[in-house]
Amino acid sequence: MSPTSTDALKSNLGEAGSHLKQAASDAGEAIRSAASVAGDELKIGRANVKADLADGALAGLAAAEQAGGAAREQVDALMDKGRDLIDSAADLVRERPLASFAVAFAAGFIIAKLARSGDK
Repeated sequence: MSPTSTDALKSNLGEAGSHLKQAASDAGEAIRSAASVAGDELKIGRANVKADLADGALAGLAAAEQAGGAAREQVDALMDKGRDLIDSAADLVRERPLASFAVAFAAGFIIAKLARSGDK
């Protein structure tokens, strides 16, 4: 008996169904593989971001330490200049006590006049 058109149709539909099942299975496997690869890439990306943030934090801390050191150097330099100025003023008072007294008196007098004129 030769196969009828209906039998051929059923056979072809069955084969098409098998191919569709296989295609769905392959698509699912491809999606699972892509998800796995994407998950791995995400883990690597997350690790890289953490490493970059850690490096940035370390660089920021190093910059803060250097800024503190620079500030201490500036304060030390200002303190040295202040000491030098006080020493030179003391030397000037020792060398010319009368002139120093006159300058101090005049400065006090001017400051007192300015303070009184500000009260009016």
